[in-house]
Amino acid sequence: MKRSFFAVRCDKPLSPLEVSIYRNYRFIHAARIAIAFVLTFLFIRMLNLPDHSWPLITLVVVMGPISYLGNVIPRAFERMAGTLTGAVLGLIALRIEMYSLPLMMVWCGCAAFLCGYLTMSKRPYASLLIGITLAVVSSAPAGDMQTALWRSANIILGCVLAMCFTSIYPQRAFIHWRIQLAAFLNDFSKISATGSSHNVITRPDLTKLHTKILSHVVKMRSLITPVSKEVGIPKSTLEEIQLIIRDMVAVQRFQIDAHWATRGSRFLLVNSRTLADVQEMTQKTLKALALALHEGNPTPIAANSERLNEITEELHDLLNAHEGNEVVESAIHGYVWLSIQLAVQLEKLSVLITNALIEKK
Repeated sequence: MKRSFFAVRCDKPLSPLEVSIYRNYRFIHAARIAIAFVLTFLFIRMLNLPDHSWPLITLVVVMGPISYLGNVIPRAFERMAGTLTGAVLGLIALRIEMYSLPLMMVWCGCAAFLCGYLTMSKRPYASLLIGITLAVVSSAPAGDMQTALWRSANIILGCVLAMCFTSIYPQRAFIHWRIQLAAFLNDFSKISATGSSHNVITRPDLTKLHTKILSHVVKMRSLITPVSKEVGIPKSTLEEIQLIIRDMVAVQRFQIDAHWATRGSRFLLVNSRTLADVQEMTQKTLKALALALHEGNPTPIAANSERLNEITEELHDLLNAHEGNEVVESAIHGYVWLSIQLAVQLEKLSVLITNALIEKK
């Protein structure tokens, strides 16, 4: 795992206070922006800078999205790169305007074309800022280079201040990712236990829990890029984890459908000792993974891996034992096959989470 400039300890335990803070990150984020805005306003008012609204506008634009350290600082550098490029193009436009307004329009049109073309590249944010800064600078009075330069300097000042405020107790996307994945595993465990419980007479309504775990999947998806930048985990690894948990949700839904297909099939399923062991081992594995994500210690995960492999083999034997028995096969074949798939996915997920938590120097 290649360590990045923003790297933190992958195996750092999460304290209850830290988990509570990160679960209420929207309030922390809002408070950070409010404090930064007020302090920046006082700073530029004391310095009496011309065009002093631009540092404030830039501050909000840079810090506005969730301020993970892994995406705010690159975004600020992109903004400064776009600002400098746009400022140069704007200054040239102002100089051209002193000689010919139509020629200036042609220049600005070409610059805008360049901006639009580059927004489809790998740096769309920086490209967009080229056009914004071009508009800000070129709208100064004809030949007024001082105003144009001040506007450019103020935008860069806003970027620098945004990075400074963001570096104070920064939000770590990797910690958010660990909390979200652990929450997903805990909720997945609840659904799995409830959906196949021996003590439930009628099929439970799990719609709210399914909606909740899908929201975890969506939130984790948005964290992939900043997590990769912060701790150096390859995006391909994070994408694979994302794919596995999405597949786990689909398998679980089909598994619950198979469990409650008919009264007779459910009777066979709940009285199978092998399937009872599978359910117990699934719960232990899910809890071990969630605990490892909070404690940063993947060691207990390995203890479940060997038993998971053994259970997968037992399920294959169970499938083979009922081949040809149409009554039994129609009742449990689908459920057993889905249990095998879930066991395989849990084994893969265990390996990936272990690798993510092990800090490689």
